[in-house]
Amino acid sequence: MAAPAQNLRINGDRLWDSLMEMAKIGPGVAGGNNRQTLTDEDAEGRALFQKWCEDAGCSMGLDQMGNMFARREGTDPDALPVYVGSHLDTQPTGGKYDGVLGVLGGLEIIRTLNDLGIKTKHPIVATNWTNEEGTRYAPAMLASGVFAGVHTQDWAYDREDAEGKKFGDELQRIGWRGEEEVGGRKMRAFFELHIEQGPILEAEGKDIGVVTHGQGLRWTEITVTGKDAHTGSTPMPMRKNAGLAMARILEKVDEIAWSHAPHAVGAAGHIEVFPNSRNVIPGKAVFTVDFRSPDLEVIQDMENRMRLAAQDIVDEMGLQIEFETVGGFDPVTFDADCVAAVRDAAERLGYSHTDIISGAGHDACWINRVAPTAMVMCPCVDGLSHNEAEEISKEWAAAGADVLFHAVVETAEIVE
Repeated sequence: MAAPAQNLRINGDRLWDSLMEMAKIGPGVAGGNNRQTLTDEDAEGRALFQKWCEDAGCSMGLDQMGNMFARREGTDPDALPVYVGSHLDTQPTGGKYDGVLGVLGGLEIIRTLNDLGIKTKHPIVATNWTNEEGTRYAPAMLASGVFAGVHTQDWAYDREDAEGKKFGDELQRIGWRGEEEVGGRKMRAFFELHIEQGPILEAEGKDIGVVTHGQGLRWTEITVTGKDAHTGSTPMPMRKNAGLAMARILEKVDEIAWSHAPHAVGAAGHIEVFPNSRNVIPGKAVFTVDFRSPDLEVIQDMENRMRLAAQDIVDEMGLQIEFETVGGFDPVTFDADCVAAVRDAAERLGYSHTDIISGAGHDACWINRVAPTAMVMCPCVDGLSHNEAEEISKEWAAAGADVLFHAVVETAEIVE
């Protein structure tokens, strides 16, 4: 298939303006965004995306998980579409680019093709996947997981947030539950543009990350049960301190992750202690350990060692412990042809690039199970993400979208 001409570029100013306009919806308290999944703000962001897609001549599909599919027709009605996208939902203290860049980068491809009057054989579909972040409803990448057959739809609908509100009910409430069955769409390929969420590209002075693999991960929710007691009047030998046990376990988690340096990581991001009062020894601690590595055997080793060490710690302290796997996926190897399309696009356009392993989970990791998939990454300042101070430059965004454009359009085949 013929590659797009080297001089074809997206409109970087328009892409940036779209990012800034979307960022007005669900503003955070420190310059970022709080547009959590299935909130009123999520609904508003979706409506704006739909308007922009329809203005660009696309038809909008919506499935029963709320996944949005904006389709630009190709010249061959029987040709499999090329999908491109990411997610519009954010962390509670999220940035303006995580996920959103990939969705609006997909829209910018369609707008640029319209500007240039270019037709493709295969349709192109700009996609917004529901609940990628997993912050309100665990696990992450929930709707793309249902699409790929990893989760059942009923199970996903029954996920509850911290207030006990179910995913299915909230999807219905905000008006974004479609009628289309989930997972029925067939894809020629799927491409996802994302900020790196790490420091490698900026540190090495590279414009583009060609993502060859994705780290696997395991989320294990641990509940340690001791006994609530007064912090002042309970003698040290008589305490059953769940908070102390948690601290000792997390020290082990760090030690285990370091033993597999440099590619393995581990920590706990979600931590709760009960009753969480200044003068009460915690009687219960609930926390989620997050282990990641591009090597499945390493993940399994870290998980097994953590469970054994944690059990030893609570046994010695006279406490109880429960383990529950609440999320995870195996390491991902992206499609060689799609990866080559991304690498070739970067070289054709003269952008510096390097192969990279994604340290975060993405919808592409699930879609890779059902379609040829690859990812494009651009740098972010100091590698900071999941933080309102997350920042990229207009030039980085444009470079990533240029590479995305060339990889997608080459795969969709320009009609001369």
